[in-house]
Amino acid sequence: MSAKFLKETKEGTLLLVYVQPKAKKNEIGGIDEWRGRLKVKIKAPPVEGKANKELVKFLSELLGAEVELVRGETSREKDVLVRGMKAEEVKKKLGL
Repeated sequence: MSAKFLKETKEGTLLLVYVQPKAKKNEIGGIDEWRGRLKVKIKAPPVEGKANKELVKFLSELLGAEVELVRGETSREKDVLVRGMKAEEVKKKLGL
């Protein structure tokens, strides 16, 4: 499987995600092949940045690394930076 949703940078790995807010629970929903992004389901509603905060918290706990939203503040398509982690490691921790 090609990991189009992962891009290695100097600072770490850029994770391209597609967020589904208001889900039953926070979880990785697989790969959205059409968008070339990782689908992430988030419980929080997309109000006042709640889903963004929850996304960052969920991914940082899951990956055990510092995670930062770098693009897509108001969009469902977001770019998230996983600091100091290689793409392979991110992929492994996501169980993909």
